[in-house]
Amino acid sequence: MLDQRARTLLKTLVERYIADGQPVGSRALSRFSGLDLSPATIRNVMADLEDLGFIASPHTSAGRVPTPRGYRLFVDTLMTVRPLDEAATAEMRGHLVPDQPQRVISSAAQLLSELSHFAGVVMAPKRQTAFRHLEFLNLSEKRILLILVTPNGDVQNRILFTDRPYTQSQLIEAANFINQHYAGVEFDEIRTRVRDELRELREDIMRLTQAAVEAGGQALADSGDRYVLSGEKNLLDVADLSSDMERLRRLFDMFEHKTGLMQLLEISGRAEGVQIFIGGESTLVPLDEMSVVTAPYEVDGRIVGTLGVIGPTRMAYERVIPIVDITARLLSSALSGHGEPGR
Repeated sequence: MLDQRARTLLKTLVERYIADGQPVGSRALSRFSGLDLSPATIRNVMADLEDLGFIASPHTSAGRVPTPRGYRLFVDTLMTVRPLDEAATAEMRGHLVPDQPQRVISSAAQLLSELSHFAGVVMAPKRQTAFRHLEFLNLSEKRILLILVTPNGDVQNRILFTDRPYTQSQLIEAANFINQHYAGVEFDEIRTRVRDELRELREDIMRLTQAAVEAGGQALADSGDRYVLSGEKNLLDVADLSSDMERLRRLFDMFEHKTGLMQLLEISGRAEGVQIFIGGESTLVPLDEMSVVTAPYEVDGRIVGTLGVIGPTRMAYERVIPIVDITARLLSSALSGHGEPGR
């Protein structure tokens, strides 16, 4: 879509805006682009880029700033990523040594924040949803207490609302059946197995088993935080994000309610390598001025979670991308118990 001259000027404009935070004029583009162009030619190219939606002109300045579309073209095709040197990688490796998984995950979030100077986030691996033992207890005519004991001894309780009453003997029989056939099995696998197996059961046991699978699986999946966030206060120092109180409120609403951020992290975990979500372009990012750079991480070759950096759209992507990429590799290595990550 763009010729080489326009691409060079757009790349220069984005780089200057990221570095200085000020709208970029034709004089700066002439000085930093390395192109021998007249001011009139530069202005014409800039007008074309603006018409195409890659840059915009703030009302108070003759200079231009990148749009979300301009940032996207920059990160996809124009940017030159600077790989981390071996010394920096070795220092990062020292922060993420094999240890308790939750401690390593917290260290990874902190490392992302410290290196980027923004917020670091790590979505923890999905919790195991097997149970060691369960019981049903009658509370009232159509209310049953489900008691779940996890393999490590944690206890979770959920109230089941039924469309008919059950006797305590029926509840004991159903619990015995479930414990005998499904104890130690992940709820996701149980769901698959019961579709066929439950056809052969009496209706009372079938209904109680289905209710226990749905409520129990949700109870164990919901226990504990799904992601670790570090350095969110760093974003208070980013004028692009903190200069407007409404913008700031929406940012911290995202951190508090988590749903949107979890959705973004889960989506990025389905793709390979580093993903960049740019505000104003992705509906998953709540602020036009915010971007999220993510990468999935693995345990023993299986993707189990996602990590990333949350910062302004005006971030040094060429520096943040390798930080996210290497941290994902190091976290994969530490959680898999390996000494060295894949290179």
